[in-house]
Amino acid sequence: MTNWEQAFAELKRGCEEILLEEELIAKLKQGKPLKIKAGFDPTAPDLHLGHTVLINKLRTFQQYGHEVIFLIGDFTGMIGDPSGKNVTRKPLSRDDVLANAETYKEQVFKILDPAKTRIAFNSEWMNELGAAGLIRLASQQTVARMLERDDFKKRFANNQSIAIHEFLYPLVQGWDSVALEADVEMGGTDQRFNLLMGRELQKEAGQRPQTVMMVPLLEGLDGVQKMSKSLGNYVGITDAPNEMFGKIMSISDELMWRYFELLSFRPLTEIEALKQRIAEGGNPRDVKIELAKEIIARFHDTAAADAAEQDFIQRFSKNALPDDIPELQLSCDGEAMPIANLLKEAGLVASTSEAMRMIKQGAVKRNGDEKIDDSKLEITKGSEAIYQVGKRKFAKISLV
Repeated sequence: MTNWEQAFAELKRGCEEILLEEELIAKLKQGKPLKIKAGFDPTAPDLHLGHTVLINKLRTFQQYGHEVIFLIGDFTGMIGDPSGKNVTRKPLSRDDVLANAETYKEQVFKILDPAKTRIAFNSEWMNELGAAGLIRLASQQTVARMLERDDFKKRFANNQSIAIHEFLYPLVQGWDSVALEADVEMGGTDQRFNLLMGRELQKEAGQRPQTVMMVPLLEGLDGVQKMSKSLGNYVGITDAPNEMFGKIMSISDELMWRYFELLSFRPLTEIEALKQRIAEGGNPRDVKIELAKEIIARFHDTAAADAAEQDFIQRFSKNALPDDIPELQLSCDGEAMPIANLLKEAGLVASTSEAMRMIKQGAVKRNGDEKIDDSKLEITKGSEAIYQVGKRKFAKISLV
């Protein structure tokens, strides 16, 4: 296998779609460093593992000698990306954008090589473009073309409002590719329209059009919906090691291989060897531990990964209670509080309905070994006990 063939195999790994594959192959065959662009609007200060699927692919490009441009959309962030949205997104203030951008830079360098990464802000060329330039840019596309976009089409059909400035977002993202003369742009599958806009505008500008690489949206811990903080099914890259370990160990054996494909830095040959190990009778739990330790070592260190493994074994394999259980004091208006309300007030569940569901599943315990199976249980005022929800959430609660 030649160097470009090896590079292409690793770069294609886990990609949902490449437009166009033959273009990327031709660019790799040239043997020259390519400009790889990926844009991030700093809409939230913390990243989770779902975000890192794309960043991991940028790291692979770096390993094969290509230039990665980590583009922070400080200009587009003040517009708000309409991708996948059924309402107009609230624009961020300039201060919010800059504060979140600093946090992003700190976090991405846990994956990317700082020496091989160019950090860029799209306000640099968008401010120079000015109002007249933005009008000229807008004149290159039609409203009919914009309404081909799936989310705009649905909102228009449902008589939901579309703000005029939302049409500017894909145009500005496309113009970023022109300004940077990008050879490849990466994004999630929900970014297809925006990514292809870059190709169109580059052709208009007389540039060689960028290759578009789309990565899938990583499923969250539930294995169903995409990883999202709002859904509570995420692993944050700033999570504590023990929390990370427990979350990763909670995923299904089937989802584990999806995470290996999209999150692990192991070569494909090693992952195939792990699958063979399971096929020959190995315990999937042991392989999942390797995945958890690899990810924790990436965002913390090897010692933290080893300690998290030992804590997990002690806590769950031996049914031991952790040493660092938070202690809470909850106020009770009457003489008792329903168990569902108690778990919600303690932050062990997001809602009383989730509490009822967890009780029904047999996932709620008191004082280590007492399983609570009565969703209508009333906890009397003055009581104190350790409550556990699932495998990872504990609290010592005093009801006063």
